[in-house]
Amino acid sequence: MGGALRRRDAGTVVTLGGWVHRSRDLGGLVFLDLRDREGVVQVSFNPEWTSADVIAQAADVGVESVVMVEGVVAERPVEMRNKDLGTGEIEVRATAIRVVGPATTPAIPVAPAKDGKPPAEELRLRHRVLDLRRPELARNLQLRHRLMQVTRGYLNDEGYLEIETPILTKPTPEGARDFLVPSRMHPGEFFALPQSPQIYKQLFMCCGLDRYYQIARCFRDEDLRADRQLEFTQIDIEASFIGREDILAMAEGLVAALWLEAGHAVELPFPRMTYAEAMERFGCDRPDLRYDLEITDLTSAFGRSESAIIQQALAAGGRVRGIRVPGAAGWSRKQVDELEAIAKGAGAGGLVRLKQVDGKVEGPLAKFLDEGAQRALGLADGELLLAVAGPDRVSSPALDRVRQECAERLGLVDDGVRRFLWVLDFPMFLQDPDSGALAAVHHPFTAPNAEDMAAHPGDPSRWRALAYDCVLNGMELGGGSIRTSDPAVQSRMFTLLGIPDAAEQERRFGFLLEGLRAGAPPHGGIAFGFDRIAMLLAGAASLRDVIAFPKTTAARALFEGAPSRVPDEDLKELHLRTRDPE
Repeated sequence: MGGALRRRDAGTVVTLGGWVHRSRDLGGLVFLDLRDREGVVQVSFNPEWTSADVIAQAADVGVESVVMVEGVVAERPVEMRNKDLGTGEIEVRATAIRVVGPATTPAIPVAPAKDGKPPAEELRLRHRVLDLRRPELARNLQLRHRLMQVTRGYLNDEGYLEIETPILTKPTPEGARDFLVPSRMHPGEFFALPQSPQIYKQLFMCCGLDRYYQIARCFRDEDLRADRQLEFTQIDIEASFIGREDILAMAEGLVAALWLEAGHAVELPFPRMTYAEAMERFGCDRPDLRYDLEITDLTSAFGRSESAIIQQALAAGGRVRGIRVPGAAGWSRKQVDELEAIAKGAGAGGLVRLKQVDGKVEGPLAKFLDEGAQRALGLADGELLLAVAGPDRVSSPALDRVRQECAERLGLVDDGVRRFLWVLDFPMFLQDPDSGALAAVHHPFTAPNAEDMAAHPGDPSRWRALAYDCVLNGMELGGGSIRTSDPAVQSRMFTLLGIPDAAEQERRFGFLLEGLRAGAPPHGGIAFGFDRIAMLLAGAASLRDVIAFPKTTAARALFEGAPSRVPDEDLKELHLRTRDPE
């Protein structure tokens, strides 16, 4: 390949194929930059070694046309070398050229624009074949390939078997909407595309295939964003006769191997934090540890406040929690109002604002705090206090968002720092404050902590799950759990989640329960978001830059024009008909 040629290849006669990246006609001298998967190489057409007919052919070749070139690799004169190219010390002195794939004028440029900005993303996705020719996207897909091979190599060495699971499967609730596929042969019945291989990999454990992995395609019918797609790839892993520590050690080794492939050393083991601690200190279960700005409980300081708003929140069982922001006392009212809008957008009623300037606490609520209470706030000169009064389910997400925004404003987010973290001991269930209904925090197949079940048999809201998430810089990389292997406990989980009827459990999950009844070993696993890992290691801003043909945020595939309408006769074969949206 031309992009792989180097100075050591000087004197070699070569035949190259590639795309014309750039063309320069200097009046009798023609230079083509020829691009292939490995990069770009300069091809020179000069009367000293090229016939006039060949030079004329080269001058007429359009950008992005595919050509075959014959010539000799030669060193460039020192003053003409390009240090920015791997091939910058050599050129190919052409003796022949043949156009094998003439191209129309490209709808979008492949070579970098002078201002360094690529075309608008929707235009890029519409013309994805051209977009994928851009070297940065080609490099991303090559990195993705290498990461897949590292994953396979690591897990193969650990004794795991790569086994495929069905794409057409049974609809099961796993937290998102299923994509449904109508069955032509069974009118009125539907397959679902898998949200994950969860149940199948647990069945593998029941089958005695005690170490499984798959680079699995998964599908979820949910709204898109920069780090989410309708169809995605995950590294899916399950093992038998293991505990949490075994899985965490294996997973850390895999993460370290992936990061090393991208040129980054990772320090092991990762630090750990319980879910309760993460929520108390940072307001979320995937905290970004690159900066401090921790949340503190200020309830005692505000306990004697005469503010009606504060007292009302405390009387309802809430707390006052806040963040001290160093050096932010000088922020304008407008800047703080913007932070309050962020807090309100996350569900808070507002922000309590106080600051300390020259040893004095200032702010709308300062007059409601006596001297002792002001001291208890622990403010240092120049600090701004931003607090929320209310239940934790309100204050935590609001302060999490405020914390992130303050860190951005203060320049505390260092993209060159990697802070990995395990978050452990998640609650098994979340309880709806109005209805009291329980919902699984992870999924209904996660095993509850046996000690919690024994200590609080009648209060499942107090049970912790044997679950764990791997977090990097505030982003979840993957998560997993020890699974429920006792069919009686699994049936109870379904009952607690609102499926008490045994017949309904069998209808929806009978194939899992049958497998567990056949004898199931203790087992557990983890799944990593492969697209997200590739995005991070490529330094890309969006998942769409590491996926060959992604969907837009409007859930459309612009290049192939999907989704699209289907003729009525095709729908009739599937026993379906459409109706206009109401």
